[in-house]
Amino acid sequence: MTGLHAHNLRPAQDSATKQSLAERLQAWSSTDFTLARCPVRGILDRLGDKWTTLIVIVLSQRPHRFSEIQRAIPDISKRMLTQTLRDLERDGLISRRVYPTKPPSVDYRLTELGDSLLEPLSALIAWAETSQSRIVTAQSAFDSAGAARG
Repeated sequence: MTGLHAHNLRPAQDSATKQSLAERLQAWSSTDFTLARCPVRGILDRLGDKWTTLIVIVLSQRPHRFSEIQRAIPDISKRMLTQTLRDLERDGLISRRVYPTKPPSVDYRLTELGDSLLEPLSALIAWAETSQSRIVTAQSAFDSAGAARG
């Protein structure tokens, strides 16, 4: 995968991307559009939370049991892991499979919908890794200017 990096876009692609985004916004605005019904906002809220992306990355490798996910993401509390797994299951991104053993065994896996998230998520992660230092620099410059503005 080549990745979607801003510096990889030729001007024609950049222009086409901007045009496509403008058309989508126009289409949303011409309907009974509200922020609460935005088709992107809820998804970005989910992906932007503290744990979802990490859990999706872990589950992209193979199904995992609860304790395996918790070991892979040691900073997450049991409560937050439980809640995030429930939210992802509710959104249709993961499934929970219970095996009839004593005690019951449970694993979590990406659904087809969750699997379809991996490519755009990978592009977003690549962009974030490439852009992080520039963002930190911009934040520092902004904060310094703010201190000078006082």
